[in-house]
Amino acid sequence: MRQDRNVTSVIRNPPAVLLPGTGSDEVFVRSVFAGPLAALGIALIAPPPPPGAALADGFLAALDRLAARHGTLLVGGVSFGAHLAAEWAVANPGRCGGLLAALPAWSGEPGQAPASLAAKLSADVVAASGVEAALAQAEAGSPPWIAAELGRAWRRHGDGLADGLRVAATRPSPTLAALRGLASPAGVGTCADDPIHPTKVAREWATALPRAALGETTLAALGADPESLGRATVLAYLRASAG
Repeated sequence: MRQDRNVTSVIRNPPAVLLPGTGSDEVFVRSVFAGPLAALGIALIAPPPPPGAALADGFLAALDRLAARHGTLLVGGVSFGAHLAAEWAVANPGRCGGLLAALPAWSGEPGQAPASLAAKLSADVVAASGVEAALAQAEAGSPPWIAAELGRAWRRHGDGLADGLRVAATRPSPTLAALRGLASPAGVGTCADDPIHPTKVAREWATALPRAALGETTLAALGADPESLGRATVLAYLRASAG
């Protein structure tokens, strides 16, 4: 019982600010995390993606504004959103109450990371042929749920999509050495069958972070139930908080 009270005191506050991945949006973030966080009484703030080349700096500025308002934040996101949240957490350890990192795609420089290469390729197609042509190409080989997510989110990004994809594809994430300096509890979520966001990367993040646990699901489960990824990440965070 004492451990349960301790966990409750950790998770009751602060609010969670969750950021979307490359070419994605806050609608998907909410579908993943709203239910698991609501079950714990944690308020979710999911900012919409800033346009085009302002994507990364705009999200980081939003985290600064929200931290000024709320004091301490539980930060995180999916893929590139997890990278930015971790970047902010490393730079603001006193304002980070915890990290929810779902599907991190690389550590440090992106190099030849599959997610970086995919985003660069998509940016080139968008720039050359437009959003609709790029969607037709991307949707052709994708499961229906991914095609639906791309169709909504890419159209919302509109003319800024190519620049946003390039920002995400080229920005370094925190190095493993930097993650080792973040003392806040962290949950890292992975889909074991996702070649774009390798479980190897998620495991490296979870190992580097001093107070972290790894939660696993699959792309098949995510397609059927988006909250499966949120639950895996949040449950890992709870294990890290109680450890």
